[in-house]
Amino acid sequence: MTEASANPVRRRRVFYIPGYDPFHPRRYRELYRKEAAAQAAVSGYEIDLSPKRGGGPYGWHVAGRMDGTVTEADVEVLVWSDLVETSMTKSVWASYAQLFYTGWIYITSGALRRLMWLRKGPVIAALYPVGMLLAQLAVAVIAGAVLAGLVVRGINSVLGLAGWSIGVVTPYLRWGIILVVTRTVLVWFKGKDKWFLAYYLMHDFAYWAWQKGANPPEIEVRLAAFGDTIAAALNQDYDEVLIVGHSVGAHLGINVLSDLLRAGRVTSGGPALSLLTVGEVIPMVSFLPDAKRLRADLAFLSMRDDLTWVDVTAPGDGCSFALCDPVAVSGVAPEGKKWPLVFSAAFTHSLSKERWKELRWQFFRLHFQYLCAFDQPKDYDYFRITAGPLTLAQRYAGRPPSKSRIDVPASKYTSMAA
Repeated sequence: MTEASANPVRRRRVFYIPGYDPFHPRRYRELYRKEAAAQAAVSGYEIDLSPKRGGGPYGWHVAGRMDGTVTEADVEVLVWSDLVETSMTKSVWASYAQLFYTGWIYITSGALRRLMWLRKGPVIAALYPVGMLLAQLAVAVIAGAVLAGLVVRGINSVLGLAGWSIGVVTPYLRWGIILVVTRTVLVWFKGKDKWFLAYYLMHDFAYWAWQKGANPPEIEVRLAAFGDTIAAALNQDYDEVLIVGHSVGAHLGINVLSDLLRAGRVTSGGPALSLLTVGEVIPMVSFLPDAKRLRADLAFLSMRDDLTWVDVTAPGDGCSFALCDPVAVSGVAPEGKKWPLVFSAAFTHSLSKERWKELRWQFFRLHFQYLCAFDQPKDYDYFRITAGPLTLAQRYAGRPPSKSRIDVPASKYTSMAA
């Protein structure tokens, strides 16, 4: 159901798939509450939140009054933050081993070089934790070496008064102190990672690189559960079922929708099926050698007539592959490709100069701007999409893709799962 209809949306089910975030889902509810109120004040519509109705995943209920129409939406967060937390609970030394392995995979596979052809911003974001963690290691080792030197000299000075020295024990003592101090300093840095975000970002990239682009087994289990939840909604009385995948959640949304469609769990005559991917980093995974499942799902979804897929990024978001058509750049675009519709949220135009100046260097915050209010909104409004009277297909019917989108094949690996 991708054609525009005169019938407005009255009831909508929204499934939000977060990125690699260890946050409790209440964070997304409070973000939605705050930013929806701000957008409503700017755009002149009404939107209210209330507790979630019924069981199932964590979520909330939204009542929107826009363009003379009252629309209700049940928003649910498809939670995988527990898997993120588990993946981040590694020792300092295990984290450094993971760092070197991740770098090895991206460099030796040629993925890093090809990713830099597309957008340098997200590659710099990927290299940031490498540089930061190596800098922390250097500081820790230097601190250990300095302290070890002071301790050895002090001991020898004291023993020298009696004509003694620690002699052959010196190197063992020195290296023992260096190791203890190095570990202590690194543990301190890790405890302060909410300021540095080095471990957080490193674990994000490493999570997918560990399997060379294939989904970890626990992700496949969670995707199956997501699929059951979405399939149940598709059999209920909704006008639209909308899946929103943010950041890494974009490729998880692609995976789960592909599974549902291949299994015949999306039937004609049901709710309009829509996929909105925002701030995607799909090439970071799809360019890896064993990302065969993701590449196959990208090609599969790009040809479907029974869904609408819109991909929104912005050059102002240095953490996403802005305006990169994920199907095309991954080298798997089939003849007659239909999706996704790729366009920019245009931060520099949809945010006032004052607001842009305020946010410009807040890179992590800008990566979430797609879920937030714009004080000079153009044709992208997250709250109209999730709580307004038009389906995604109706809202962007006839909307051309951004002229500056990148749709040139760039991945070295294009093999797909059978």
